[in-house]
Amino acid sequence: MSSSVSLPEEDLSCPVCCDIFRDPVLLPCSHSFCKTCLQRYWDTSALRQCPVCRRRASKRTPPSNLALKNLCEALQQGRIQSSAEGNRVLCSLHGERLRLFCLVDKQPVCVECQASKIHKNHDCVPTEKAAQDCKDELKVALKTLQDTLDSLIRLKGTSEEMLEPIKNQALETERQIKDQFVELHQFLYDEEAARLAALKEEEEEKIGVMKSMVTKAAAGMLYLTETVTVITQEMTGAEDMTLLQNFKATIERAQCTGPGPEDFRGTD
Repeated sequence: MSSSVSLPEEDLSCPVCCDIFRDPVLLPCSHSFCKTCLQRYWDTSALRQCPVCRRRASKRTPPSNLALKNLCEALQQGRIQSSAEGNRVLCSLHGERLRLFCLVDKQPVCVECQASKIHKNHDCVPTEKAAQDCKDELKVALKTLQDTLDSLIRLKGTSEEMLEPIKNQALETERQIKDQFVELHQFLYDEEAARLAALKEEEEEKIGVMKSMVTKAAAGMLYLTETVTVITQEMTGAEDMTLLQNFKATIERAQCTGPGPEDFRGTD
């Protein structure tokens, strides 16, 4: 990294692709992203929001972050210079230029190293070709990682979009359950009132029957009491001739007992 760039490399990396910023843009929330990364993220999301803090972006085309772009370009230039210097690094064992790359041990070697016992039977290629092959391999790996990242971004966006419908469905179901129980409570209340009313009606009906029976019983008791009194007087106080003269009427009255207990059976 160049000495002119004092920030840590992670501060110069895009949160989406995790690589050094390319044409960085700045959102109102102060987060920066590669222009293409941000656009790709917005293409997979229903809302234009920050991928980090989810704050809505007010502008469709955010402004370029020129200061950050300059720092990233300085970092890239430093890497290029380091790479150029690395091509002139000498072998620590033989003092020769590292012109070859050992495909077995995955490290640069000099001609003397290739002839040594350590790398004698190993396949080696020129460093220029090895560098290109390594870049191609890393490019494939990076493409796989980027595709996976894009899939996760889309999955996250889809999941976030489904949160609101799930909440709305739960609220609607809750409302329906409450409405059903309100109807059930009303039904039970009406059923209770109807049964209590029927019970009250049955009670009044039975009380009316009992009162009628009491009235009839009282009338029967009065009639029998008078009859007993008359017969007793005839038997004890009347002359024999008077008894005989009144016997027919007296016996007929005695035989007419009025309503008895058997007349009230079946009324309870």
